[in-house]
Amino acid sequence: MISLSSLPARALLALCIAAASATALAADAKLEEAMAQGGLEKIKVKGIELAYARPGAKLSAYDKVIVDPVKVEFARDWKPKKTGSSLALPEEDRERIRSSVAKAVHEEFVRELSSKSTYQVVTSPGPGVLRVKPDIMNLYVSAPDTASASRSRTYVSSAGRMTLLAELSDSASGEVQARVVDRREADSTRMRLGGSVENTGEVRHIAAGWARTLRDALDRAHGIGGK
Repeated sequence: MISLSSLPARALLALCIAAASATALAADAKLEEAMAQGGLEKIKVKGIELAYARPGAKLSAYDKVIVDPVKVEFARDWKPKKTGSSLALPEEDRERIRSSVAKAVHEEFVRELSSKSTYQVVTSPGPGVLRVKPDIMNLYVSAPDTASASRSRTYVSSAGRMTLLAELSDSASGEVQARVVDRREADSTRMRLGGSVENTGEVRHIAAGWARTLRDALDRAHGIGGK
């Protein structure tokens, strides 16, 4: 049997996040231990549930960013049905949702990080290039839309929930500079129709918020926009 302590950091983090789905992430001892792997220490980041950084790490050393492809894992308790049916959602629909979320999250990170032209988004590692690996864990879609011909629609109060697991590393050396974990639920004060358009819109809204938090941290490191 493979012990948890022998697993690579990201694999251990993924297991801990899945296991902590019903509890506060910051209260899970195994998750915090995994976040600290490699000598990282806990820090406070406004708007982020759990963050660890390498002592002495300076984001001011980076003016370029690589955004890696996004990996998406569904929540263990997500057991979706076809719209208007009691049948399980086909695998091809699950994969369509997975790829759609991955694409939306990647696009929002790229858009937000490059929106003010302060940081250049590049595709090759090198000096001054920060590698950002934003993965989505515990994705739960309340009312997944399908390719079914059924006209049935579902009203939901939330499009669902998902957890960000992001790792920031020096692209040249591969040394991890920081890790963050944050869980978000799609916010809504009213009932609304659930479907692919609504769900994708919520994913983009949440992902853009995460990306802005990272851009703000980079801005502060470079002395942009005050404190």
